[in-house]
Amino acid sequence: MHDASWALAPDGTNPEIVAWVEQLAHLFTPDTVVWCDGSQRERDELNRKMVAQGTLVQLNPELRPYSFLARSHPADVARVESRTFICSEHEADAGPSNNWIAPDEMRATLGGLADGAMRGRTMYVLPFSMGPLDSPLSRFGVQVTDSPYVAVSTGIMTRLGAEALQRITPGTDWVRAVHTVGAPLAPGEVDVAWPSNETKYISHFPESREIWSYGSAYGGNALLAKKAFALRIASAMARDEGWLAEHMLLLKVTNPRGRVFHVAAAFPSACGKTNLAMLRPSIPGWEVETVGDDIAWLAPDAWGRLKAINPEAGFFGVAPGTGASTNQTAVDTLWGNTVFTNVALTDEGDVWWEGLTDTPPSHLTDWQGESWTPSADRPAAHPNSRFTVAAAQCPTMSDDWEDPAGVTIDAIIFGGRRATNVPLVVEARDWDHGVYLGATISSERTAAAEGTIGELRRDPFAMAPFCGYNMADHWQHWLNVGDQLRRSGRVPRIFQVNWFRKDDDGSFLWPGFSENSRVLAWILDRVNGAAPAVAGPLGWTPTADSLPLDGLELPDGAIDKLFAVDATAWTAELDDTERFFAGFGDRVPAKLKRQLAIAREHIAVVAEREQHDASGAAPAAA
Repeated sequence: MHDASWALAPDGTNPEIVAWVEQLAHLFTPDTVVWCDGSQRERDELNRKMVAQGTLVQLNPELRPYSFLARSHPADVARVESRTFICSEHEADAGPSNNWIAPDEMRATLGGLADGAMRGRTMYVLPFSMGPLDSPLSRFGVQVTDSPYVAVSTGIMTRLGAEALQRITPGTDWVRAVHTVGAPLAPGEVDVAWPSNETKYISHFPESREIWSYGSAYGGNALLAKKAFALRIASAMARDEGWLAEHMLLLKVTNPRGRVFHVAAAFPSACGKTNLAMLRPSIPGWEVETVGDDIAWLAPDAWGRLKAINPEAGFFGVAPGTGASTNQTAVDTLWGNTVFTNVALTDEGDVWWEGLTDTPPSHLTDWQGESWTPSADRPAAHPNSRFTVAAAQCPTMSDDWEDPAGVTIDAIIFGGRRATNVPLVVEARDWDHGVYLGATISSERTAAAEGTIGELRRDPFAMAPFCGYNMADHWQHWLNVGDQLRRSGRVPRIFQVNWFRKDDDGSFLWPGFSENSRVLAWILDRVNGAAPAVAGPLGWTPTADSLPLDGLELPDGAIDKLFAVDATAWTAELDDTERFFAGFGDRVPAKLKRQLAIAREHIAVVAEREQHDASGAAPAAA
């Protein structure tokens, strides 16, 4: 930790960074500036400071070594999509799925709010690498913040510190990230971790590669290396440079014959991504290891293979629903060295949340610091409560998760939370069809974002809140990458899955969790040329005996229901897709419009068959 005047930085620091920090210090007027070096000593000092201030509660070291609990302001518990802006030079480049404000207007607003906003506080300077330090796929950034909670969390989530700073030499591109909780302190006023003010801005400037966040300390709004840099700004960088920055987990899977595969999979937040990233297969002979749980950067290499890295160094996971029966690997990862946010506190000084155990403790202190018992009419932990922990602590991390060259992607999976229509698994007919599947993902809204829980929302590529430019241009970029991969003949297969389809009584038709390994096995057997499939109206689906179901007890008729295609429901869905595409105007790629037309043709055949079946007449030839 280097505590000095505004201009005094570690020896050898890039003068551009020094000048930028000095300019911000004059604007924000913090009491002091600290250049963070990423050391354990520094983390200890910050944690001790926050415990002393009441920002953190240290947990019982015998039960949860070197772990802490933070409680946020009740109004600062999730990403604020309504206050998240893409400030591109032209509004059309942000697209209809993003909030847009002209960059000059936003800079003027933020400049006024920033004036003196760090008074009474410390400005922390956080240099970091997204991805392994010496990977050609990695990128660098520097964040300033007045939140020690953000500083500690960023140290867990990135490769933060002196080594990253040394690599940002003159001429090296780096992303500028600015964060303040926006609550200047009066003389003698006690510091607080979370602001209570309602003014919030999370603003991205894709052309200049800048991020400004004001008024929130919640992770998704304040840990700017994560969604703000690694997705919103990085997606714009990737478009310009010919690679992909995606909301995807990464898996290493080894089949019973010893062949290794790597899989990238996109799911909206809180839809089972972390559970799949830490999957423990229920079927013998298969091994699944974790490369990343949330974000992937993918780029074609010189041989035409699609390579990928996990740009993060930690997990910022949703706690509720994570337990021994759903994700034992995550539970094992959280044994210590973890920062928990908005979970409940046990009387013994440990943490608890809904789903951690089948039976709740008889008494807890809830996420707002109030007494709680099982008879209470509110959850003990906030539905979007979180854990922040180093990825290296996960027992299933693969030996290649930090390979600077990245891993070679064999299959890409898209999924959402759908109670109807979408089958358990379908394989795209080709890359263009796969891009269509990704572009038309829809999922019920979860607690990870604002809005009514359960409301259906379109979430193309699981990137709706995270794409830093026009979503239709994102689809075209995927098509362009596919064209590049096709020239080499090394095109990953694309699949869509849905673990959440329900029966008429509201019960899930598929058990999910570890049993999802059965679907993963079929997918990779398809990649390996070892599993048959049948051509259906939505794509290729398993034959009656190719999905490995031995030992799995399912309700009668469940498999038929998991793959059922209802023509009436699908006609309505395709009508909705057409309206969704229309919102992007003439920027929708012609290839995706063609895929929609093909889907209508297939569903029309299904409708004709349904009509013939109802009338008892023989169907016409398809």
